[in-house]
Amino acid sequence: MTTDPKSDGGVAQSPNQPFGLPRWVIGIVPILLLGLVIGGFVATTPLAGVDGGEPLPDVSIDYTTLPNDDTIRLHVTNNAPEPVTISQVHVDEANWQFEMTGAGGDRTLEPLESATIEIPYSWMEGYDYGVTVVADNGATFGTTIVAANSSPGLTGQVVWTLAVIGVLIGIVPIALGIMWFPFMQTMSEKWLNAVLAFSAGVLGYLVFDGGFEAFETAQSVPSGYSGPLLVVLGISGAWLLLQAVTDWLTDDEEESRLSLAYSAALGIGLHNLAEGLAIGAAFATGRTSLGMFLIIGFMIHNVTEGPVIVAPLADGNRPSLAHFVAFGLLAGSPAILGGWIGVSTRSPLLNTLFLAIGVGALLQVVFDIGDIVRRSGSIRAAPNVMGFAIGLLFMYATGLFTL
Repeated sequence: MTTDPKSDGGVAQSPNQPFGLPRWVIGIVPILLLGLVIGGFVATTPLAGVDGGEPLPDVSIDYTTLPNDDTIRLHVTNNAPEPVTISQVHVDEANWQFEMTGAGGDRTLEPLESATIEIPYSWMEGYDYGVTVVADNGATFGTTIVAANSSPGLTGQVVWTLAVIGVLIGIVPIALGIMWFPFMQTMSEKWLNAVLAFSAGVLGYLVFDGGFEAFETAQSVPSGYSGPLLVVLGISGAWLLLQAVTDWLTDDEEESRLSLAYSAALGIGLHNLAEGLAIGAAFATGRTSLGMFLIIGFMIHNVTEGPVIVAPLADGNRPSLAHFVAFGLLAGSPAILGGWIGVSTRSPLLNTLFLAIGVGALLQVVFDIGDIVRRSGSIRAAPNVMGFAIGLLFMYATGLFTL
């Protein structure tokens, strides 16, 4: 029986010079051939004889705003592969004059181009209005403004109000939660692992909650941007990018835990940014009656995010106070920014993207926390399983206050 390697009859090649050519030449050849194939396909137009018919126009009304009592404003996007010209606008089936801005000075929307349609119409508060956009080929695209209410816009008073709400639901509860850090440092390893598992449960709830919401808001994204696919790319991209950065920054155990704490703060911050976007959007649609009950509900819901951030650091040296301040600002202040963005532009595209990135960041932290628990114990230990379950259930229960 021989142990000599078998040959398929081919010619042995040097790994550094395949076919006797420099490696960069071998690397670029497939790209050049692909360019020739594409060039030949475009030049010969082999599909020219195939009649595929005219593509259908597809215009989405992304959202509506009511800046004053005499104006209805539509924000539209052309999702079709061909330009679409808007010829008419109907309000409650009656034809109305309109002005269109943001489409190159005319009424034609290029593919994936967005524009604003402003209709001079005296609407009445609390009434529903059906608005229809008519393309030049007769295609119609409609929406209903439910219980019309004035959109306040980004005024000084709104900026201040949203800043206060952002501090109350973002920075304050997280800072209060971080104050549990000295208590966590006194816990045994067994119970500290249970706290870490509880943190993973809290973050796991935010992953599910944010994921479902991202796919829900993706339904409002103009179809040309493939909203559900954007969610998948946002989640996977944020997860992989954050994992790569964390691994690249340090291999030191203590520094790694500090990086994990910052990753958790970043993920929670992106989640709170989405919460701020929702609150800002509520203001933009005139739903300014966000009461004390709702704010208190958000505070209770978010107070567990503080210990989640610092839990990975409890089994080591206490970081400087500057790190704790940075954790609170990184995780809490995006709620303020989200409110300002939400009231000035109710972009479903931005909302979906921020939610997806936040979910990806949180998912990466959940897996890192799992690694920490696995290194010092067992994930399947009873206190850890119970901690994870309690984290999920606690967030679900407190989330009922924010409905």
